[in-house]
Amino acid sequence: MAAVDSFYLLYREIGRSCNCYMEALALVGAWYMARKCFSIVCDSYSLIRLHFIPRLVSRPDLVKQYGRWAVVTGSTAGIGKAYAEELASYGINIILISRSKEKLETVAKDIAETYDVETAVIVADFSKGREIYSSIKEALRDKDIGILVNNVGAFYAYPDYFTSLSEDKLWEIVNVNIAAANMMVHIVLPGMVERKRGAIVNVSSGSCCKPTPQMTAYSASKAYLDHFSRALHYEYASKGIFIQSLIPFLIATNMTQCSDHVLSNKLLCVPSAKVYAHHAVSTLGISRRTTGYWLHSIQFLLAQYMPEWFWVWGMQTLNSALRQDALSHRKY
Repeated sequence: MAAVDSFYLLYREIGRSCNCYMEALALVGAWYMARKCFSIVCDSYSLIRLHFIPRLVSRPDLVKQYGRWAVVTGSTAGIGKAYAEELASYGINIILISRSKEKLETVAKDIAETYDVETAVIVADFSKGREIYSSIKEALRDKDIGILVNNVGAFYAYPDYFTSLSEDKLWEIVNVNIAAANMMVHIVLPGMVERKRGAIVNVSSGSCCKPTPQMTAYSASKAYLDHFSRALHYEYASKGIFIQSLIPFLIATNMTQCSDHVLSNKLLCVPSAKVYAHHAVSTLGISRRTTGYWLHSIQFLLAQYMPEWFWVWGMQTLNSALRQDALSHRKY
């Protein structure tokens, strides 16, 4: 009988311990779910505040807010050209920087005639490294640079494995995607700090969200730009400088022509560069880290919440298909 009583007491103690553990686990689960729900609500509110509310108010005076001139790198096509045109529609004078003099002059003329603003061009090949920046610095001297858009970028011809890239391509990615932004900021930021106003937009990529196989060097360079922008914000926001990390996903530009099938897929929400730039400029001064486009913001939220292994699996599958597609086209 004593043995039965002892067993019963032990059973009760075990039951109480289990109940305590279950209650603790329930509290942890409830806290986790509440936190996730709160995050989703906050993210949804931010999406509406950033991409829809600005359409209900009048357009800001960017000239008064930042300055009379904007510098846009990689500005003869794609996002850079569209962003320059959108800024010009606000009455901002545009300085275009790219490596093709002929294309620069054509774009500059079109912008000047269409938007009745002043334009200037600087011919520079950012893949050449350090040697080009002294002439850029001299050309920008005494200009009231209010906005700098670091858009120039180097991409793979198609997704590929790291060891398949040439040394020239790796140096191009380093010089164009990383060094160019550093040096351009270093050139224009002192003047902005002196005038206590200015905006810097560093164009990153959705591939910076998580490790992206078969775009290793490219995605890492874009992750650098994202962290670079966020760190600069903490250094210079108090000095009146707005710094934005712009994180677009797929956009219909020359850099994303490796697969017509992907660009034609409506589920991937691939806007034109013009549509994208119209939305992205409206976020200037509002969000310091944004995709610039509301459908891309939804993609960004999904990327943030999904496990890394799932992102890697998806990108590995997509990039492998793009690689095979590109290689098959090269055979013909």
